[in-house]
Amino acid sequence: MFARAATALAAFILAASGASAREIVPFETRVSPGTIVIKTGERQLYYVRGDGTATRYRVAVGKPGKQWFGEAQIDGKYVRPAWAPPAEVKRDNPRLPNVIPGGAPNNPMGARALTLNLDEYAIHGTNRPGSIGTYASYGCIRMLNEDIVDLYDQVSVGTRVVVER
Repeated sequence: MFARAATALAAFILAASGASAREIVPFETRVSPGTIVIKTGERQLYYVRGDGTATRYRVAVGKPGKQWFGEAQIDGKYVRPAWAPPAEVKRDNPRLPNVIPGGAPNNPMGARALTLNLDEYAIHGTNRPGSIGTYASYGCIRMLNEDIVDLYDQVSVGTRVVVER
């Protein structure tokens, strides 16, 4: 009896914490399979599978005034990338170093990064998993590290990215 109650409590805590942020969901769309669709208002990223479903991931999106909408393409794929704060971030946080090495605990890029052919934006992991599901960034899309690794393995340079409200 105690073991069953403990298991139920553990499942509840994991669900409430968002520890499993990835799931297959019905997804009707007019975009091609293999497209990434980010719904900023939902704070969700969908990877369109082509069978009427998508893999849905919880994400952090840009803070109000830092969001962008439209289309881009993945133009680079990086494993544990170094991070150089963009000018706006550096201006707001002048104590940041000019570069944070890949894999460093204070590197906000996390385990993987998919850079976009638009400004200095990327879809990337995070060193702040508690930010997932919030409006937290300067325009980048943050994912749990295990989720960006999953997505990274499925996409290629040239993958279409659509960002909607």
